[in-house]
This record gives sequence, C-alpha cells and structure tokens, in this order.
Amino acid sequence: MILPSYIRDEWWTPESAVGAAGGATEDGTEGGAAEVLDASTGAVIARVSTAGLDLAGALDHARTVGQRSLGALTFHQRALLLKQLAQALTERKDELYELSAQAGATRADAWIDVDGGIGAMFTYGSKGRRELPNAQVVLDGPAEQLSKDGSFLGRHVYTRLPGVAVQINAFNFPVWGMLEKLAPSFLAGMPTLVKPATPTAFVAEAAVRIMVESGLLPAGSLQLVSGSVPDLFDHLRLGDLVAFTGSASTAERLKAHDSVQTGGVRFTSETDSINASVLGPDAVAGTPEFDAYVKGLVVEMTAKSGQKCTAIRRAIVPAPLADSVIAAVRDRIAARVVIGDPRAEGVTMGPLASRTQREEVLRQVGRLVAAGGELVLGGLDQPTVVRADGTTGVSPEGAFVAPVLLRFADAWTPEAHTIEAFGPVASVLSYDTAEEAVALVARGGGSLVTSVATHDPEFARTFVLGSAAYNGRILVLDRDDARTSTGHGSPMPHLVHGGPGRAGGGEELGGIRAVLHHMQRTALQGSPDLLTAITGVWHPGAAASAEPPHPFRKSLATLRIGDQVQSGSRQITLDDIETFAAFTGDTFYAHMDEEAAAANPFFPGRVAHGYLLVSWAAGLFVDPAPGPVLANYGLEDLRFLTPVVPGDSIRVALTAKQITPRETDDYGEVRWDARILNQHDELVATYDVLTLVAK
Repeated sequence: MILPSYIRDEWWTPESAVGAAGGATEDGTEGGAAEVLDASTGAVIARVSTAGLDLAGALDHARTVGQRSLGALTFHQRALLLKQLAQALTERKDELYELSAQAGATRADAWIDVDGGIGAMFTYGSKGRRELPNAQVVLDGPAEQLSKDGSFLGRHVYTRLPGVAVQINAFNFPVWGMLEKLAPSFLAGMPTLVKPATPTAFVAEAAVRIMVESGLLPAGSLQLVSGSVPDLFDHLRLGDLVAFTGSASTAERLKAHDSVQTGGVRFTSETDSINASVLGPDAVAGTPEFDAYVKGLVVEMTAKSGQKCTAIRRAIVPAPLADSVIAAVRDRIAARVVIGDPRAEGVTMGPLASRTQREEVLRQVGRLVAAGGELVLGGLDQPTVVRADGTTGVSPEGAFVAPVLLRFADAWTPEAHTIEAFGPVASVLSYDTAEEAVALVARGGGSLVTSVATHDPEFARTFVLGSAAYNGRILVLDRDDARTSTGHGSPMPHLVHGGPGRAGGGEELGGIRAVLHHMQRTALQGSPDLLTAITGVWHPGAAASAEPPHPFRKSLATLRIGDQVQSGSRQITLDDIETFAAFTGDTFYAHMDEEAAAANPFFPGRVAHGYLLVSWAAGLFVDPAPGPVLANYGLEDLRFLTPVVPGDSIRVALTAKQITPRETDDYGEVRWDARILNQHDELVATYDVLTLVAK
C-alpha cells in the first residue's frame, strides 16, 4: 500500500505513486515511492511518497484553521483534550505494539516508545491544568512598577506563536518522538505538522489515525506528511517553528536555511551525541553501584538495539576496573540477550530498523576498529538469530547486528569521542582521576546525557560540577536509587531533554518550559487597568469594587476580577502579643523582650508576630456563613514589610485577583490579592490567598 498522509483534515494518497516501486531511500519523486521493509524479514510493508502533495496548502491550513480552533480554547481545555487523546491511544496501543515489531522493536522496546509517548501526553494534560491558568496568556514573573504613583506598570507575558509547529522526527521513536513534541505545542495552542522518518512512518501514521478516529482533534490542529518534503523550509515564515530530531549534520544543513537565518523561523534540534556513563573509583566489583552500572550499560546497548539518541556510547571506567567491567558485560549479555525476530518467543533484542541502518552501523564500527578499537565482544559478521517460526540461523534479509563492545588502549583517541555507531555498540575507555573522567566526557563535544555510578559524595560532586556544562542531563546512580531510577536513557516529560554542542543545543520536554518554547515572551507596559484587561489578572491600582454583597457570597458565575473587601481596623495590644506567644509557643525575643528587640536593626521594640497579623487579617475579611467559598487551600508569596508595635492598628484589602474554573469539576480556584495596612496606610504584609469556590 501507499502510506497516506493526513492533510487538511483528510487522508490523502498520491495517485501517481500507487503501485509504483521505488528505491529503499526516501526520494518522493513523481511516479515513484520509497519502499519500507520489515526489519526482520525484508518483506515490503508499505511504499511512501509525497508526489503531488500540496505542502504550502497544508501549512496555510494550520496557520488559519488550526490557529483558530486551538486559539479558541484555554490551556485547561487543551490539556483536557491531551488527556483524552492519551486515553484513546491507550485503548488501542496493542495495535501500535504489533506494528512496532515490523520495525524491529521487541515488546519492551515498543513499550518504551508507545507508552513513553502516551505518558508524556498524560503528563502534559495534568501539568497544563495544575500549572497553567485556565486562560490564553501566561504571566512571567511579577509586575514591575515603572512610576512612583503606580499608574505605569511593566509585565512579561507569553502568547502563542501565530504559525505552525513543524516536527521532523527520527526513525527510532515513531510514537514517543511525535507525542513528546505534539503535547507541548498542542498545549501552547500551536497547530502541528508531523514529518516522521520513512523507515518507521507506518507506525507514526497508525498513531495519528487513532487520534483522528477519536474525534477529539480540533480542526487543523494536527497534520501528517508521510514522505519527503525537500522544499519544506522554502514555505516557512516568521511565526513558524521547527523541532528537528536526527543527525547533527542534517541539523546544521537545515539550520543554515535562509528561513531560519534571516526569516525568523525558530529552529530547535535534538541530534546524535556520544553519551557517556562513568563508573566511580569506589564502585568496585561486588558493590551495588558496579552492578547497577553494568546493568545500565547492557540495557543501553540492547534496548531498541542501541538505536537511542541517549544510548551509552562511551563506558568511562577506572583503569583498574576495566577488565572487570568487560567481563561483567560479556557475562550479562550472554545470559540475558537473545537476538531475533521480535515476534518470536524469548527474543529480547530485535534487528535495527533497516538494512541501510545495519550497513551504516557496521561501517562506523569498522572506523572505530581502524582507529585502534579492540573488539572484546561481538563483531562484523551476521549473528545467529531466532526467526519468527522459532528456528535459528543467519538471516541476511534482516537488519541484525549483535552487541559490540570495543576497548581503546588510548582513551584519548579522537575517533572514540566523535564516531557514533547508532546501534548496539559501546566503547570502554579508562581514566585515572576524577578530573580525567570529566575531561573524557567533555571530549564528546556535548551530550544529551551522562550517568555516573558512585556512592562517594565527593567524587559525585567533583564530577557533576565539572561535567554539567557538557550535558543536558546527568543521572547520579547509587545503591539508594538503583531500584527506583528510570535509567540512563529515559528522558522524563518533567525534565529538559536536549544538550549542548553536538547534541543540538536545543531543549524539549522540561514540563511547562516546553510549552513556552512555542510562545513569544513580550514585555508589556501600561496602566494597571489595561494590564488587568489584557492578562485577566488584577493589578494593584486597577479598578476595584467593594460594593455588596461580600465577594465570599459570590459563586464563580457572578464573581469578577477586582471584586474587593475593605475591612475595618483592629488595634494590636501588648496583651494580644503575649497571649499569641503563650498559645502558640512562639516566644521569639522580638515579641517578648523589649530591650533585645530594640537592639535588633529591624525592630523599634517588641513587635507583633507576623502570623498573628495574618490570622487577624483572615478574621477581618472572612464572611463566615456557608456559601460558595468551599475551602482555603493555602497562601503564597507572603512578605512582611513593616513591623507592627503595640498600639498600631491593621486593616485588610482583599481583592479577587485571578479566577480559574476547573473544566471537569463544579468548582474552581480564586486567587485573592491580600494587603495588610497599618493606620498610616503603610503596607504591613502582602500575600495571595488561595480558595476553592463553587461554580
């Protein structure tokens, strides 16, 4: 079959390419199609072509229809859709597992890809509703007062980019690679055009089909191009964004395009990197750290057959422990790794994604050997594998490569730090000091991740502080987290995924940070009233209404930003301070000892407890009868500014600052601006009160 694209909310197939045979490369030429082969058997799975595809029309559809449909939704509404899309994928993930086997993935490999991608969507669905407002603007930092009288303020805001997020993905993670980019762009309100790599595009197409058939996708929010797009960058413009995953050389070529250099198109990349794993000198054979190190190294060599951008390529170990590490890796692979067709029972490591990829991996292994690498495990020959029918033998029609471990006598050999065989291949390099270990890691030119196995705090600190600048992520592994760690090669949606230098210099994931990558930060200046109107958040100095009824009598349906309580005043006495001290046990000298308090540079003498003032403030502004306010669930940003002494009076101004309805509940959050003032109208304390209020 010809693998279809999903363009302008319809499935599209190039008629001119139907039934036509093409080469095993992605050419997309008129009248021809690239063949996609089963990684184990070599059988043709599908043909891929974009001949006749209207790419400019697809991009325009995203910028118009997609922008309108997503732009009409709030962050919470988009987050809820992400959760529902993740649920739809979960219900049909077995279909994706089965297709992944044709791409050489074992069930465990497919779990990393499929469930990892779905998990990222669930995470963003949750974080979007917990950490973003139920609005369309994100505030960055506090307001800045730009005039003495408070009539002119400044504030940084994030608004969504007006274009399309183009996502160019690698072959090794057709589901996770797509969903971990789609989730934050969708949450930001930016429509996406996905371009998967040809060898595994059929798996990505199936995931998109599931989302389309769920009926949840807003119009124009997601499009899929199955095939090559050689003129893609010619159609991009200011407001668009490209997120690329692939080789460093391709990233450099794309980044040099005029649309990026001078046209304002944002370009982020996550590329190949020569990741390292370092064994601490204390982690000798028999320690939990040694065992965790060897386990992690073998997992990274064999999971996805080593086709992971985060896989360990350099095993950097103390010179006295090199032989022990090699022996332990050899024993573990012999005992646990069974190579073969993922559909055969007992297979733990499948083939590479394509025969082309196999040839490339073996070519790079040859270069490493030529540079002085000694083969201590595996080789360049066809391995014996388990076929789908359970028989064993050599399968030249498949893309199989056995795990390969090399050892370099000279750890500083340049090729060991620059050549990446993107498969089940790693090299052992020895060091003598912590400083040498750091320097060897740095030789990689920038990595996505480095792990270090040690239980020595001093070594861990020296190594991390020395190597952090060369890595996007560092995993510190010891006996305390060995069981709970997600492993060297597992990026988490909560944390940044990316790295400096050769790794691309970009960032993906990282929680809400990734959402903000798809938005523009703008410094906004204006009056309190206009900033309130634009942001949906009340600013001091903006209009407020203290008209009855009390704001606590109002549900979310009637409460408005700026609704306010101006309380009466209450005088503080020395008896009040001493009673509070005795009742709470807080007898800090500033509240109890006049002479000691006066000697303190911050106080004129004995002062009221700050928490006494906050407690009294609640009594001043609260309306106690049952009503729409269901609970007080905290306060934030509390600051005490002016001390209160016996004889002073305080009052409170409480203003509805931000209203956040919950999409799936019959209540929402209200953030109140609380200001305690004294009899001279000086600010005593400021903070935000958080309440849950019925809709």
